[in-house]
Parts: sequence; C-alpha cells; structure tokens
Amino acid sequence: RPARASGPAMVEIQRLASAALGHVLAGRSLDAELAAAWRRHPQLDGHDRAAIQDLAYGTLRFRARLDALLDALLDKPLKDARLRMLLLVALYQLEYTRAAPHAVVDHAVRACHGLGFTSAKSLANAVLRNFLRSRPALCARVDRAETARYCHPQWWIDKLHAQYPAHFAAILAAGNARPPLALRVNCRRARVPEYLERLARDGIKAEAGGAATVVLEKPVPAERIPGLAEGLVSVQDAAAQLAAPLLDLRDGMRVLDACSAPGGKAGHALELAEVALTALDRDAARLERVRANLVRLGFSARVVCGDACEPAAWWDGAPFERILLDVPCSASGVARRHPDIKWLRRETDIAQFAREQSRMLDALWQTLASGGKLLYATCSVFQEENSEQVARFLERHRNATRLTLPAVDNDTQLPAGQLLPDGRHDGFFYALLQKV
Repeated sequence: RPARASGPAMVEIQRLASAALGHVLAGRSLDAELAAAWRRHPQLDGHDRAAIQDLAYGTLRFRARLDALLDALLDKPLKDARLRMLLLVALYQLEYTRAAPHAVVDHAVRACHGLGFTSAKSLANAVLRNFLRSRPALCARVDRAETARYCHPQWWIDKLHAQYPAHFAAILAAGNARPPLALRVNCRRARVPEYLERLARDGIKAEAGGAATVVLEKPVPAERIPGLAEGLVSVQDAAAQLAAPLLDLRDGMRVLDACSAPGGKAGHALELAEVALTALDRDAARLERVRANLVRLGFSARVVCGDACEPAAWWDGAPFERILLDVPCSASGVARRHPDIKWLRRETDIAQFAREQSRMLDALWQTLASGGKLLYATCSVFQEENSEQVARFLERHRNATRLTLPAVDNDTQLPAGQLLPDGRHDGFFYALLQKV
C-alpha cells in the first residue's frame, strides 16, 4: 500500500511492524503486541493498522524462509535484533507482496535512520538490492532445507510427516495461507440465502458454506460486516461451527460450555436451543468477551470464572446433560490465524497440553449425567492431543463410549473426528463421548 499523506509513511509502518516482531520473537504473543502498539500510537487509523498487521503476520508466516534468505545475504551475523527484524520485513515485501521493489528498498534504508542505524543504511541497501539481483538462484538454494521450504519448525514438520504422511505437505501449506473469513448466521434471526442477498447489496461477495455458514470471498473489517453488531451474524470458523450442532441440544437441557471464552460456541448453542447454559472459563478477563457476545446476541447464561479441573469450586452438584469441552491445546490447526504460534510453541508443550487435557476430561466426566454426552474438541492437528487423548480416556473410563460423527468422520484416511486445515476451514478435532 502506498503511503498516504494523512497517515504515517511506509517507513514508519515498516518500523512499527519490525518492532512488533522483535517483541514477538522475544516471547510475546502477536495479538498482545499489536494491541499494545495501537495503544502506544493512537494516531494510527484503520488503514495504517491493517498495513502494519499485514507486514507482521506475513513476515511471521514465512519467517523460516526469510531468515534463511537473510543469512545467505549477510557476510556476518547482525548484532542488533531490531535491524534484523527490519530487513526481514523488507524481504517479506519483496518476496511476497506486490509493493514496488525500489520503494521497499528506499523505505527500509530510511527506516534504518529512524531506528538510529545510520551506519547500517548502506548495509540494508546492499542486502536488499543483492536479493533482487540474485533472487531465483538464492531462493532455490535456501528452499533445499525443509524449514525454509515449509516455513515451520523442523520438529513440527517431522511430527506431521510421521502422523500424516499423505497429508503433511498440504497441512503445512495451509498453515502458511491466509485464512478464510467465515460467518455464522443466527438461525433465530435470519437464514443464509437472505443474508447472502444482504451482503450482495452491500457489495460483499460470499457463498454458503453450510446450514448456517457464510464464507466471504475476501476478508473485510468487522465494522463492515452487516448485522454483526446487532447479533445477526457472528465471526466463527466453519470447523468451529460444527461443535454446537454435534451436541444434539434440546430445549430445557443443562449444558456446560467449559473453556468458553470468547463465547462463540456458547452463543451458537443458545441459537440452536433454549438451554440452561453455564459458560465456564478460568480467565476472568476473557470472560468479559463471553458476556459481550451473549449481550450482542440477546442471550443470557450463567457465566462462571473457574477451573475445569476443579469442579468442586464452582459446580452445584446437578449433573449436566451436555458438556462442550474445547480444551487448551497447541492450536496447531489455526497457525495461519496466529503465525506466532509456530515460533513460540515448543515440542515439549504438546505433552504438557495433553496432561492438562486429560485432567479436564477426568474432572468434568464426573459432572456429566448418565446418558449424557460430552463433546471433546481441539483446534489441533497433533494426534497426542486428539485421537490418542481420546483412546487413553476410553481406557480409563469403562462407562464411556465414543459415538460416530457423520459430519466429521467422512475421510477414511484420517483419524476419526479429525479435520485438517484447508481453504474452507481450520484444523479441528471432535470426539463425542457418551456416559453409559
């Protein structure tokens, strides 16, 4: 995007994006860092924020390849991480965007001055122009390494290759793609065909993706989505929209939505049936988003701050007929939405998540009524958190049986309940367990 006279120049946008990346690679989440940047720079308008976000997200998506390219272009390692981040952002623009190459180089050189790297201006100019001159051969050379070719950590690549030998390359490619923007139409207020007509009147191209699902051809800012603020629709990935229907809800049921924040699935459940819903989460701040979503949709529920592993602290002893347990996980199925996950997550984290998931399953199973159903869900593609977790649970609990999910169990090559990320939806896993 060319710099606008009313906003900061691309030089400043490059600088702010590279500063955010520096904080992320030091351990801070990208969403948190961008939110902090917006607070520090209230003068940024929506276009400026979108430009900074695009540079930050894109650079993180392709970080491994950009790192390899930069290392190949340098005679010796850079001592300052801020300069390295700036050059990675510029390389992302040159390799993955349609920005004019001469403008990208010029902006990066000028940004060096703004960062106090006046002496590095000639280095930045030489590195970026050398990339433009040697681009085909340089890219071919670095792409020999799997980390650069797939833009994921090696342990992540190895795990997917072992667990999905026929699908791993497609999973990794999806993890580097821009995610689709899906909406859930509130079935109490509208139907998909009439909402598609409203989008068309507003010049927004979209198509139906399911009974209540609409997928936009191109993402648009939240404020431009017709009916979002009024509760006519909600932003929710198509795979996540399977959760509430899979619970087989009926009016009057006692339902627990554990790990509820930000409340998308709770809202969907209440759209489908008039249930007595408890929305549970251990993060008080994130529960405010649950409350806000319920208010936007016009629903009420019991919202409780508590730990799913410790039901004695919040459960009244009356069994739930349905439980949705969308557990904390590696989020490996939604890495394209949160590209920092690839670089902040560690292989040892998977076992830690699996242990916590196991504790939650065991704890909440005691709150489920006889004959009731618990839907176990993750946004992961790693089998330790999914099919292997459920298998271990069934070994521990002889009063549990796993039910078939027709809408999900339709690929004989994949573990039952496993959805892989693609152009329609994120990576998700579901297992419906019944107490017998």
